[in-house]
Amino acid sequence: MIRNLIFDIGNVLLEYRWLDMMLDHGLSREESLLLADNMFGDPLWDELDLGNKSLDDIIAEYGRKYPSRAREIDWFLRHGEYMHVKCPDVWRRVHELRGKGYRIYLLSNYSEDLFRKHTSGASFMNDIDGMIISYQVHYVKPDIRIYRALLDRYNLKPEECIFYDDREANTKGARHAGIEAVTITSTDQLIHLLDARLAEPALL
Repeated sequence: MIRNLIFDIGNVLLEYRWLDMMLDHGLSREESLLLADNMFGDPLWDELDLGNKSLDDIIAEYGRKYPSRAREIDWFLRHGEYMHVKCPDVWRRVHELRGKGYRIYLLSNYSEDLFRKHTSGASFMNDIDGMIISYQVHYVKPDIRIYRALLDRYNLKPEECIFYDDREANTKGARHAGIEAVTITSTDQLIHLLDARLAEPALL
């Protein structure tokens, strides 16, 4: 029986508006997509989430690798408060599921700075029973050690857990740890899944 609901944050509990953020900053669509490829496709992005280096150090390294875009990368990484979009319809369902007896956990790749900015004031933070964020443990999904860290810290049985994440590699990693997992492709899909669980009897 599933008793524990584990959520990724980005593109699951929050949506991202990184393209609009770059367009608002004055970049063209083409420039924005190239900048995103440089930033998100570089191993430095994982380094940011691992939490082994400071934000200033990561920004400096990006600047050395992409000198023509150093200013834009610096601005983007220091203004994460403009990046995320609230998903109140999802958050309400998470709250209702906790009221039906489910335990709620977070498992997400995040730098400390972006995590704090993106979760500040988010109502789902009031409903969680625990979390493992990559910068805290210095592992990133789909490294199996981050899944085991969550299971071990909260004494969870993997067969009693289900994990929602927007990346197939990460849900595959969860399955390797014995956790049922669903790859989320849209907010509507997630809402449908949560509504189906809400329609079931409450946990004892």
